[in-house]
Amino acid sequence: MTGGLTPLIAAAVLGAGAVGAVLRYALSRAFPVRPGHLPGGILIVNVLGSGLAGALIGFAERAELAGDVRLILVTGFCGGLTTFSTWSVETIELFDGGRWRAAILNVVMTLVLGLAAAAAAYLAAR
Repeated sequence: MTGGLTPLIAAAVLGAGAVGAVLRYALSRAFPVRPGHLPGGILIVNVLGSGLAGALIGFAERAELAGDVRLILVTGFCGGLTTFSTWSVETIELFDGGRWRAAILNVVMTLVLGLAAAAAAYLAAR
């Protein structure tokens, strides 16, 4: 960050977060959780958001982008797009429903694919 959290930067982070959250909602509606399946919409937004965050951080380092821009795009937009809480609850629901293999698969896939997307995009962008 260049000079502290000003009201303008806070509003920009808020706006970017709102856009990310609306996109997450749209994607989760496009890929709803179906009985007997993994929560694909949340997996998609978390992997997509992780990759995008990695790319933005990598690009920001290469282009020497201002910290405020990184804050708006990564913390705001990507933070609004991704969701740890919904992923956690959906995983608990899988366990609670006796689908422990699906729950473990959901955890492993989200972590492995999210980290891989972030790392690959970061390395490609810097």
